[in-house]
Amino acid sequence: MTPDFEQMWRDLVPVGRSATTGGYRRQPFAAAERECVAWFVEQAQARGLSVERDRFGNLVAWWRPEQAAGRDAVLTGSHLDSVLDGGAYDGPLGVVSALAAVDALRDRGVTPARPLGVGVFVEEEGSRFGLACLGSRLATGATTWDRARGLRDRDGVALEDAMAGAEVGSADLLEGVGCFVELHVEQGRDLVDRDVPVGVASGIWPHGRYRFDFTGEANHAGTTRMEDRHDPMLGYAVTALAAHKQARLSGGRATFGRLDVLPGATNAVPSQVTAWLDARADTAEHLDALVGSVARMAQERTDRDGTSVTVTAESVSGPVEFDRDLARRVAGARSRPAIPTMAGHDAGVLSTAGIPTAMLFVRNPTGVSHSPAEHAGTADCLAGVDALTAALQELTA
Repeated sequence: MTPDFEQMWRDLVPVGRSATTGGYRRQPFAAAERECVAWFVEQAQARGLSVERDRFGNLVAWWRPEQAAGRDAVLTGSHLDSVLDGGAYDGPLGVVSALAAVDALRDRGVTPARPLGVGVFVEEEGSRFGLACLGSRLATGATTWDRARGLRDRDGVALEDAMAGAEVGSADLLEGVGCFVELHVEQGRDLVDRDVPVGVASGIWPHGRYRFDFTGEANHAGTTRMEDRHDPMLGYAVTALAAHKQARLSGGRATFGRLDVLPGATNAVPSQVTAWLDARADTAEHLDALVGSVARMAQERTDRDGTSVTVTAESVSGPVEFDRDLARRVAGARSRPAIPTMAGHDAGVLSTAGIPTAMLFVRNPTGVSHSPAEHAGTADCLAGVDALTAALQELTA
């Protein structure tokens, strides 16, 4: 098992990696991500697993022994796309570990009594088309194709057009799925502080993405007096500071990580500033209060500047509490800590859709994620494979 996991990891490490930053750009339906998907299909076929695809770009590699016919399936897996300049482990660790778990079960002579699938959901990060967990949302019906097909990336390419060259199918990948277990690198330091390699998720904080459109008046940067300006950048700047302060006061999270400025000239007062806020909190009420307070401060500032602001919720996910009985079974005999996560996952979408769901986290010694510094040690990764293997053996028995 050890050589298989490490070899698979070595195969994936170079794909989509920047020689300059060391970060990854595995954008959905672009070359690097498609190479990862092709690698997955090759690995599945080498194991004799049957690969099925849906019309949205998701796929599952199935192990269906004869004795498993007619039984509810156990699904595991994760995603292969990344954020812009992201880390190696977010997503791919769950896919590689799932394939390694299949190998381990076979090494033990285990034949599952339930169908066992290894899934890859597309556009989990939402880094290209702006809607996180897009593949799993489409698969569960949480998002409709009519809404999703017109989503556009930064270059104006629509999702439907981006998918034109991708191989898709017609399968309902979630039909007959009785539970889902996702393994993921931890995106924080909880397991580091506890000094344990593997933990179990208790739930996911509610979170959302909100677009702030600040509109003003374009003008000359030199000839326009400061008192005569209607500069939307001021509204954005004050709002970014307000979001930071309000999140710290409430114990939430607020991040402006993306900004578009028009016309985008160094010597011009902008006419429009569009900024995207990522906000998270421990309850839906706290999230609403956090975003509401930031929006009010933005409005107050733009009123003073003679500019305007419009706030649009592009995607909002409610709180998720994972299935406690499934979490207990996934934890096994060992006393693995149950920890909440502030990050969104496909597991949260499937759980909200009514599929019993659990997550395993593997220790991240840096505590850093969505960055080239994201990491997990080999020994901890193998401990994660062992935990996932034991869980799948229990669930497919």
